[in-house]
Amino acid sequence: MTGLLLLLAALSADDRSAGRTHAPDFSRVDAAINEGIRRGIYPGAVVVIGTSDRILYAQRYGRFTWSASSARPRSDSTLWDIASLTKVIGTTGAVLRLVDRGAMHLDAPVRRYLPAFTGGARDRVTIRMLLNHTSGLRPYLPLFRTATSREAAIAQVLADTLIRPPGDTAVYSDLNAILLGLAIEGATGMPLDSVVQREVLEPLEMRQTMFRPRPSLWKRTAPSGTFNRAPVAGTVNDRNAVTLGGIAGHAGLFGTGRDLARYAQAWLAEGDLGDGRRWVRAETLREFLVATDRSGARLLGWDSPDPLREETSVFGSLLSSRAYGHTGWTGTEMWVDPARDLFVVFLTNRSFDPRARNSLVALRDVRARVSDAAAELIPIQCTLAGAPARPAREATLGTC
Repeated sequence: MTGLLLLLAALSADDRSAGRTHAPDFSRVDAAINEGIRRGIYPGAVVVIGTSDRILYAQRYGRFTWSASSARPRSDSTLWDIASLTKVIGTTGAVLRLVDRGAMHLDAPVRRYLPAFTGGARDRVTIRMLLNHTSGLRPYLPLFRTATSREAAIAQVLADTLIRPPGDTAVYSDLNAILLGLAIEGATGMPLDSVVQREVLEPLEMRQTMFRPRPSLWKRTAPSGTFNRAPVAGTVNDRNAVTLGGIAGHAGLFGTGRDLARYAQAWLAEGDLGDGRRWVRAETLREFLVATDRSGARLLGWDSPDPLREETSVFGSLLSSRAYGHTGWTGTEMWVDPARDLFVVFLTNRSFDPRARNSLVALRDVRARVSDAAAELIPIQCTLAGAPARPAREATLGTC
């Protein structure tokens, strides 16, 4: 990798492609995203597509709201409520760095860093189980309804009863990421937002990604909800995250398309930032990309294409078995395919005021079309010697 500074050097504005003499034709990507606007799924979007060391395409679509007079989004400056991408960018990124230098251990019990999480089966829950969603915790608790303060919400999560044996099966749960955020605080003695800033945002030069953007930034923040029919921007859409003070392991980060592209590039380059700089060791990062028989398609923090799912996959049908990514409730998505040296960051404000019925289901189809349109332009390069295999899925998804 020649350095993450190439990210901004590759493009000076949206609506351009860069990085290759004969740039691929991204018209099918444009068509899929514009169709989402026409169907009323979201009013605006940006996409950033690239490799480990360059941007291939950055484009903006629609507007902040359904009003023709509202602002147009930009990939380099519009802030988006990235919802559950917080889990893989802020929380997983921070754990990755701490594990890399021995400040946290994947197979340590959560109670080592969070002593209040103890008693019965809780004692067997590890950091790894929180990351791959095999902890046995229930999928969700409506903390915004039952807790009147951050402290009360945390107490409820710590006291919640497991509904499956730890390590048994993977069931996606916001509670896993909430506990990871608290464990990070316990391991470092610092607030979660400060740890994320130190371990992820600063070393990767993600200067426009943050929790709780200040009011002066709200004008360039895509609204993710409404209040009394007025657009709401700058306040996290997730009500549990609001109860937790706007800073939580499962949601709360705001970021730009270009910043998220930096994060994807760091993973594609296996932690190599160029010019002799390294974010994490490659072997540590690779450990986070291993699935087990118990975790299914869940890696550590990340999701991956699951050939056993019957519904349309947000990853489309063309990504390799090495691909991984995540989505967010507000309409955000990121995926990385090491076999192609390719990433896609696709950000929308689907949660703002969708005109389409069942907008999440409708968005799944758009995401799949965008994924396939990008993937079909970049051939699999098969340069993955030393990368961990996923034997349970190779036969279905293909190998390098």
